[in-house]
Amino acid sequence: MTRPAAPARRRFLRAALTGCSVLGITVSLAACASPTFPFMPSHYTFSQKQVQEAVQRKFPYQRTVSQVFDVALSNPVVGMLPDANRVQVKLDARFASPFLRQPVDGVFTLSSELAYDAASRSVILKSPSVDNVSVSGEAQMYTQQINAAAALLATQLLTNYPIYTFKPEQLQFAGVNYEPGTITILTNGIRVQIVER
Repeated sequence: MTRPAAPARRRFLRAALTGCSVLGITVSLAACASPTFPFMPSHYTFSQKQVQEAVQRKFPYQRTVSQVFDVALSNPVVGMLPDANRVQVKLDARFASPFLRQPVDGVFTLSSELAYDAASRSVILKSPSVDNVSVSGEAQMYTQQINAAAALLATQLLTNYPIYTFKPEQLQFAGVNYEPGTITILTNGIRVQIVER
């Protein structure tokens, strides 16, 4: 009596697993199990490489700050800070100013929290702050001004910048709407919890 049920069960499982793969991000089978619905992922994980590609689209970037410094930023390198639950971005910086005899190169490092913006369905950089600005030579005389310029740039450039945008079908299944919950920084990526709205 159980034989006729077996093909139907296999078809159901195949359809459910296909539904998981259609959602757009590769998830493990364990991630497919959710207490809310057995085939809705309990979380999505996206890689450091995906974050790197998203941030890289913003650069190179050049701006005059306070009519004193011309700042050019390029070559972003994204890192994960799991202990602080923050994302770090290290940038090559080039500063030019009437106060400097010639442009000066340096390194500009900032870090940011992550948050979910429901209006755009995006995980965004929230409240980025400057961790370090390193310059050499005569520019060291203007470290305070350069740090202020870097902080202003960080706020203007990366506040609310989306690093991942969910597709509508990733947050809806069988007529039920879901939304991201807790965002956790891992050593090699970012895990976003999915909860019923």
